[in-house]
Formats: sequence, structure tokens, C-alpha cells
Amino acid sequence: MSISIKNIVPLTLARSRLSELADEAHAGQEKIITKNGESYVALIDARQLDYYHDLEKEKIHLVLLEDAKRGLDDVIAGRTVDAMTAIKKIKNEIVSHPKKLTLHEGRKKRG
Repeated sequence: MSISIKNIVPLTLARSRLSELADEAHAGQEKIITKNGESYVALIDARQLDYYHDLEKEKIHLVLLEDAKRGLDDVIAGRTVDAMTAIKKIKNEIVSHPKKLTLHEGRKKRG
């Protein structure tokens, strides 16, 4: 949905017209409320917000499915190692490159 200029409302005006703006948003006319000339918040129908949240959940599920597919492709292609081999490799990296993998670098020592 595109926003028309009539649906961009300064915060100072929105304060005095909140009930009217809420009715319009409920009817499908999303509002952009500005503060100091910049987009600040949006006023939308609660059902539309629920719909946006549902879309976000679906997107997350699609990303997880794609990750699972890549993992299965790795298994089929033989690009896997068992857990103990992976743990040993990580430990060897820590021993071989301790400075590179320091988690608390830059933290001040207390004396």
C-alpha cells in the first residue's frame, strides 16, 4: 500500500485528531506520524499489524526450512563430520590461535 500525502500527519496535529486518525487507520488508511519533519511512528489497524506479524513468522519459517535443506544437502554430499571430530577441531583451533579466539579481549583487569 502506498502512503499519500494526506496520510502523513505531524505529531502536533495527530495529538488533537487522534480519534479521527484512529478511525481512518481502522478503515485501512495507514498513517505516518512525523516528528520534527521525520517519520516517527505509524498508525495502522490492529488486524493489519497482526497480518504483518504473521508474514514475519512465515518468513522465519521459510528461512529455517532453507537452512534445513542446506543441511540435508551437506549430509547427502558427505560434507559432514561427527560431533567429537568437530569438538576436537575447535579445541585445536583454540590452542593453536588463542589470541584470535579470545572472548574477553579488551576487558580491563581489576587489581
